[in-house]
Amino acid sequence: MEYGCIGEKLSHSFSKIIHAQLAEYDYELCEIPRDKLDGFMKAADFKAINVTIPYKQEVIPYLDRISETAERIGAVNTVVNNNGRLYGYNTDFSGMKALIERQGVSLSGKKVLVLGSGGTSKTAAAVAESLGAAEVVRVSRSGRDGALTYACAAESCRDAEALINTTPCGMYPNIGTAAADIELFPKLKSVTDAVYNPLCSELVIRAREKGINAAGGLYMLVAQAAFASEKFTGTKIPSSQTERVYKSILLDKKNIVLIGMPGCGKTTIGRKAAKALGKSFIDTDEEIVRETGMKIPEIFEKCGEKGFREIEADIVKKVSARQSAVIATGGGAVLNQRNVQLLKENGFIIFIDRPVDELVTTDDRPLSSNRDMLYRRYRERYGLYNTSAQAVIKAVRELDKNIKAVTEVFLNENFSD
Repeated sequence: MEYGCIGEKLSHSFSKIIHAQLAEYDYELCEIPRDKLDGFMKAADFKAINVTIPYKQEVIPYLDRISETAERIGAVNTVVNNNGRLYGYNTDFSGMKALIERQGVSLSGKKVLVLGSGGTSKTAAAVAESLGAAEVVRVSRSGRDGALTYACAAESCRDAEALINTTPCGMYPNIGTAAADIELFPKLKSVTDAVYNPLCSELVIRAREKGINAAGGLYMLVAQAAFASEKFTGTKIPSSQTERVYKSILLDKKNIVLIGMPGCGKTTIGRKAAKALGKSFIDTDEEIVRETGMKIPEIFEKCGEKGFREIEADIVKKVSARQSAVIATGGGAVLNQRNVQLLKENGFIIFIDRPVDELVTTDDRPLSSNRDMLYRRYRERYGLYNTSAQAVIKAVRELDKNIKAVTEVFLNENFSD
């Protein structure tokens, strides 16, 4: 390996595709068990590498030189082999700083909470200090090394104005969780989450629902990779290129989630849109049938609507964790607000709004198998579709126009995750 990233688990890392767009060298992902790290670092059979969890501190004893920033933080994420001598850097610092600046957040004079106890938490604390924070409080479960416990922070830090999460809480595959309850910190003005998978964590979603400026960690990941690539090659990467790569990765990974009434065309439109955008296609009703081995009417007959909704919620959580997909949901998926929140973690939700008079009833839809039931469902759900969606497409009879509308609203959306 000449260039790459080492860590314990890298199966869902974005680093390879990011570096492929930043530079022309071959970049590999190398999973290294703890008992193999010593041999790998002593052999130093590489030109330059990135280092991720859990080795950002463990690699330091193997280095001949370490940058001032990395030494102050006590963590290294970039190692360059300079004629057999290993030089360590921390480009996470520059990446985190770039994320906060892009977010449009000022930490000057503010009290900042940093959640976590690892190397990234030390990086975040150093960034906050460099940006003029009046006070930086580290918070961890153990409360070791000068950190507060979460219980203590909830009591003594209600005046915190900024929160930076560096814990893996909410990270794939354990989506749908948050490291802290932001309700405990009523003066928060900003939330910055280093988690990048999912694209928009539970913590970020909760903050945005309260009108708080919140951002996920994908831009930090791309920016630190750009700074690392500069160390690798000695070539400056302009911020415009970092922005371009960030948006490219975001559009590739982001899901399109289609909601709407049964028969509005979600599956037909979704399948075609997925093909046009080079994404996979998922129909949650089809996934339910595949997983249970029963058709939808059978599930309703055996389990009732409540049982069906529980199965649906399990399926929605699973597909929400996937990326680069177009997801067509069942007509009643929006009845469970938790489904909507999970789908937003990796997805952009579009309501396919087709006039009720154009909807067709079929026997395989237990709650809308006749016109009276269909109208009742429409009245019950129309408001939920609108409040759950991030965009609305007024469906027309021409399929191609609907597909074009979906793809255009997605590609033109100015995502900020």
